[in-house]
Amino acid sequence: MGAALALAARGVGRTAPNPPVGCVIVKEGRIVGRGWTQPGGRPHAEAGALTQAGDAARNATAYVTLEPCAHVSPRGPACADLLIAAGISRVAIALRDPDPRTDGSGAARLETAGVAVTIGPGRSGAERVMAGFLMRQRTGRPHVTLKLALSLDGRIALPDGNSRWITGKEARAHAHLERARSELILVGRGTLDADRPKLDVRLPGLEDRSPRRAVLTSGETPKGWTAIPSPGAVAELERIDHVLVEGGARTAAAFLEIDLVDRLLLYTAPILIGTGRDAIGDLGLSNLADAHGRWRAVDTRQLGSDRLDVYERVRG
Repeated sequence: MGAALALAARGVGRTAPNPPVGCVIVKEGRIVGRGWTQPGGRPHAEAGALTQAGDAARNATAYVTLEPCAHVSPRGPACADLLIAAGISRVAIALRDPDPRTDGSGAARLETAGVAVTIGPGRSGAERVMAGFLMRQRTGRPHVTLKLALSLDGRIALPDGNSRWITGKEARAHAHLERARSELILVGRGTLDADRPKLDVRLPGLEDRSPRRAVLTSGETPKGWTAIPSPGAVAELERIDHVLVEGGARTAAAFLEIDLVDRLLLYTAPILIGTGRDAIGDLGLSNLADAHGRWRAVDTRQLGSDRLDVYERVRG
C-alpha cells in the first residue's frame, strides 16, 4: 500500500475533479502492475495497473488507495468491473470513496463477485494524499495550504517590503514542488502590485505544472490572473481541489480568520530581521485560550540551512 500511495502522490494537483489514486497489483510476491490517475482524471489508476499486468492479474492482489469506482462514465468503465473481469482475487483498499456514486458500492460489487476485500490499510496516508478531493467531497470547497517564509523572529520582509530572499535555494525548491501539487496559487493585491510575482514552477521537468494564478481582490487584474473577491469564493472555482496561498500578511489573516486554512507550511530561516513586516495580520483574537488546540504538527525537515514545519488543522 505504501507503493500505491507513492504512485498516487504523482497525480496530486493534476487530476481534479477526480481523486489522485494509486494502484499496485501483486502476484506471488512480485509487483506485476502499477498505475496512478493520469492528468485530467483518466485513465484511472486501476486501469493503468491492469493494462501493465495483463494476464498476470488473474488471481493476483490489487492494492488501491481509494475504493474502486462503481459507476460507468462516458470517459471509461467502472474500475470495480475491470478488476472483476481481470480475475483479481483480492483487493486491499486504503479508503472508502465518499463520492455517492460509489460510497461502498464498489467494494460491495467486488465482494458479490467473489473478490476478497479489505478496507483500511494505509488510511491515514490516503487521507493526506487525497486531501483535496476529500475536502471537496465533504465540504464543497478545495483544500487550502498557507505557505509562509519567516525569519526566526517571525518577519516575512524588511520594513520596505524587501523579502528576497529570506530562505535558501533548498527551501525555495521545496516551495516550487508544493506549487506543482496545486491547481491554484493565490496572493494578495499588495503582493501582486509590489512584487509582480510569476508564481510559476521552475523545477527541471516540472515547468508544465505551474498552477493557475489568482489574486485576492475585487478590482481589475493583469492578464493571466484570476480575481478572487473573498477567501470563500475559492469554493466556486471548477476543477480546483488544492489552493496554495503565498502572501501577504493581510491575505493570510483573511483566510485564517474564517478558518479556511487546512495546512500550514512554515519555512524558517536562521536569520533575525528585527523591525519588519509581520507574517500574519490581525486575526481578531480576544482570548488566548482560543488559539490552542487548533494545529497539529505532522512533519519537520531540514532544507539546507532552513527548517520546514508542517501543521494540519485539527477538525472534529
